[in-house]
Amino acid sequence: MACPDCDSKVSLRQAFLQRVLTFARVGRNFFRNLFDPPVLTLTYHRVNTLQTDPQLLAVTPEHFRAQLKFLKKRFPIVRFEDDWSGVREASVAITFDDGYADNVLAALPILEELEVPAIFFVCAGAVGTHHEFWWDEVGRIVMGEWTFLKRFDLNDGRFRRTWSTETIEERCKLYGEILDEMKKVDASRRDSWLRQLRQWAGTGEEVREVNRAMTVGELERLGQSRWATVGAHTITHTPLSSLPIAEQRKEIEGSKKQLEVWLGREVPVFSYPFGQQGDYTQETVELCRQAGFVKAAANFPGQAHRWTDPYQIPRLVVRNWPLDIFKKHLRRFWIV
Repeated sequence: MACPDCDSKVSLRQAFLQRVLTFARVGRNFFRNLFDPPVLTLTYHRVNTLQTDPQLLAVTPEHFRAQLKFLKKRFPIVRFEDDWSGVREASVAITFDDGYADNVLAALPILEELEVPAIFFVCAGAVGTHHEFWWDEVGRIVMGEWTFLKRFDLNDGRFRRTWSTETIEERCKLYGEILDEMKKVDASRRDSWLRQLRQWAGTGEEVREVNRAMTVGELERLGQSRWATVGAHTITHTPLSSLPIAEQRKEIEGSKKQLEVWLGREVPVFSYPFGQQGDYTQETVELCRQAGFVKAAANFPGQAHRWTDPYQIPRLVVRNWPLDIFKKHLRRFWIV
């Protein structure tokens, strides 16, 4: 029989240890920041008001504008691609990943209105396709209002798995687990899995306008704005650690070259898809150097200092937070 008093003591002890670790981390950041003013890089993906957002990628225009107004009032806002060695006070850099159309249609006008610079890391293979990104299509298929079979059987010759799909809970499980598996395979296998999902659900390759990638014309609009810079984000948005070196090189160099053709200028920086430390390797980092990028953005929390590897710049992902919650998240880095 469980002992409630013992459980309570364990919980209190865990809470105490967590608080001690938090104070230690804040104290460490405080002294580091006194010695060397940091740059905190923020990651956005979308500025839009969505009915459903299972990946939590969208920030509403109202929240985005409020966040930028606060940042502009409180901090210098630096450009990601610039040399930060001359930074003399805690600063912020604004970045966007993927290349959704709403980056141009909703985010850019607010950035221009407030005169805040940002860089947009664009997945070159999605530009102009009028397709949804693969994670959005999985959501449309699996969570759509179709007449579903009782199970989904996935088989591509190298991977086989079956999910029950009779209830919404089972489909939520399928959604989460198949996305995790798709991160481990290359684009051709992923496309095969999407075809199997469409066949299972009895749906076609439909595109929801709200989720489309930007067009070439919209990309050019970004390139023409003094408040926007374009960076590369691979061709197919596949975690590079899942690919052999030759394929990684194609994704990295190919995205750079294609964007440069469209924009007519150099693309100097790169962002790793997904960007967690397991989503790229040291070989990936070296490939970015060889491709001519001056910096690369990762996607784990942290600040950039003089000693930070310029090819593994940490970033904080921003969700649809009202201003008070946004400030609370920034306080973790002792810069508010």
